[in-house]
Amino acid sequence: MYVVCLLCSATLNILFVGRYVYVSGKWEVGWSRRAAEEAEAVAAVSCSGHGRAYLDGLVVDGSPVCECNTCFGGPDCSQFSASCVADVDSGDPLFLEPFWMQHAASSALLVAGWHRMSYSFHDHSLISKELEELIRKLHAIVGNANTTGRFIVFGAGSIQLLNAAVHALSPHNSSAPAKVVATIPFYPVYKSQTDFFRSVDFQFVGDTSLWKNTSDTTSNLIEFVTAPNNPDGKLNKAVLQGPNAKPIYDHAYYWPHFTPIPAPADEDLMIFTFSKLTGHAGSRFGWALIKDKDVYETMSNYMSLNVDGVSRDTQLRAFKLLKVVTRGRGREIFEFGYKTMKDRWEKLNRALLMSRRFSVQESSPQYCTFSGKVKRPSPAYAWLKCEKEEDKECYRVLKKAGIIGRNGTLFSANSSYVRLSLIKTQDDFDILLHQINKLVGEENGGKSSMRRMKSTVS
Repeated sequence: MYVVCLLCSATLNILFVGRYVYVSGKWEVGWSRRAAEEAEAVAAVSCSGHGRAYLDGLVVDGSPVCECNTCFGGPDCSQFSASCVADVDSGDPLFLEPFWMQHAASSALLVAGWHRMSYSFHDHSLISKELEELIRKLHAIVGNANTTGRFIVFGAGSIQLLNAAVHALSPHNSSAPAKVVATIPFYPVYKSQTDFFRSVDFQFVGDTSLWKNTSDTTSNLIEFVTAPNNPDGKLNKAVLQGPNAKPIYDHAYYWPHFTPIPAPADEDLMIFTFSKLTGHAGSRFGWALIKDKDVYETMSNYMSLNVDGVSRDTQLRAFKLLKVVTRGRGREIFEFGYKTMKDRWEKLNRALLMSRRFSVQESSPQYCTFSGKVKRPSPAYAWLKCEKEEDKECYRVLKKAGIIGRNGTLFSANSSYVRLSLIKTQDDFDILLHQINKLVGEENGGKSSMRRMKSTVS
């Protein structure tokens, strides 16, 4: 009987400590070892520096397959396509990927199969309180937003929060829907998403300037204010004033790698996104800082009914990454990001210096409270203009020259503008720069060689 009890006790101990293995007279972590080895094996695949292998990617003959950057191919992404075009349409923030490769150990996350299986946290909420506190700490460190007296709502990126905000600010059971506006050029999602939902409570009615001096004092107006602006990087302010005007401040790019931080944002409703802060666009995480309790509760209810809160796995990853970001008071990531963006802007401006055919937006230096220095903005996008009348269809001009940007008409601007993304991979930027140099060279009677391009990206 005694022996049986001992065996029972031993079995129970194994069950309780089954996540460990007994090696050389001591207990060591066991259940996570295989997962860590798999992650290490995938991370070790170099892809010639022009691509990446992933845990959830294709596997051929037991080996992870490289997913190559634009213009590169082959099993190890070493083959460059000389006829390739520069695809700088999307705002994929991959410029920060090298930073996270340098911080692989501190940013790595190993999640057990039983992690957060419940719909809610232990306090029955849908939001991690630890993550909320870390976000408040982040804003205090950077100095880009006042979180005192603000409620926080999490969303699947900023896009979901934008519509939640419109819903919360719109009058309900009103005979007339709220009028939603934005200042040209504006982020296309403001219009497309508002139109898509076709609510009886709100409708998109166009450019803010059309309603600035209106005699209509009864309409409810909701204004999207983007600061810095997508696509031109300007620090916009609300245009509409009065008791019926309600701004939604989209601060997706209000971080030190894109703009000097002159003062903390202090508006009633501010929206931020993880994608442009850390580069993790695929994690789909954002948050809103809200002053009014009723607006907060309406947005929270919207999120609860829509998706029952943000994925617990996403919140865990955000928490882990923000711990890295806030370490050393944020200096590492923001200095890396600013240096990268500053370098890209200097090269682009240098390439366009001799051109009379193309121009990009100009910006003035400003004191940054985060860095304690006077700095020029380094926006995420170049808002390029074709200056000549014969080039008024600028998107077509650039596409013919091997550059795919985003047509200015999508931002409700005229067709002489094109947005060029500067936040993609270094390969994407190098290819763009080559095509710009080639285009300007042809304008001035000279031509660049592909040999120069190959030496740049190899």
